Amino acid sequence: MAQEITIDGILYSDDKALLQLDVIHNYLSKESYWSKGVPVEIVKRAMDGSICFAAYDNGKQIAYARIITDGATFGYLADVFVLEPYRGKGISKNLMKFIMDYPSFKGFRRFMLATKDAHSLYEKFGFKKLSTPDRFMEIKPFEEYKSK
Repeated sequence: MAQEITIDGILYSDDKALLQLDVIHNYLSKESYWSKGVPVEIVKRAMDGSICFAAYDNGKQIAYARIITDGATFGYLADVFVLEPYRGKGISKNLMKFIMDYPSFKGFRRFMLATKDAHSLYEKFGFKKLSTPDRFMEIKPFEEYKSK
């Protein structure tokens, strides 16, 4: 059963049936700094393997975020965005509150994200710089998706 809340006329929902792949792919592939050129097939696979959240204004998707999780101890927040005309209206804060109040995320031992420019938003929800960055490793074979 989908979880939903309406705040100031904006619907926040985890219902994947409401997601608008064209909106999500357009933003991620053309406007985001973290996944320029990402193919639609990859966006779809990422959505399928994640718990997805979105905000809607009269049925139009205006924001998105997804959590990659084992459902018990770990979560990674990814692909968070609010479309330009809707920024500065508290939508990102409301979306984050909706996500942070999600019942199955309450017991996480570690909840992570990466951001270049939204530290102040995430700090409001308890995120901090890595306490032990020397323990973390990554494989990062490319910066941008190559167009076919």
